[in-house]
Amino acid sequence: MQNRERRTNMKVSIDESSCIGCGLCTGTAPEVFELSGSVASVIAQPTAANEAAAREALEACPVDAIHED
Repeated sequence: MQNRERRTNMKVSIDESSCIGCGLCTGTAPEVFELSGSVASVIAQPTAANEAAAREALEACPVDAIHED
């Protein structure tokens, strides 16, 4: 049987015009977020395994640049 990673319904995006590049999201959920220069971006949507970390990053963003879609 093939091991499949469970998906979640959570989808996130980053408002790049609001992002200050603090890196909090990449430190909290590196499987979901990446810092490119001074702006974060979503590199993969959250899975069941990292949804809690992605939600923590969303809630901790100091400028509310991360949004749940």
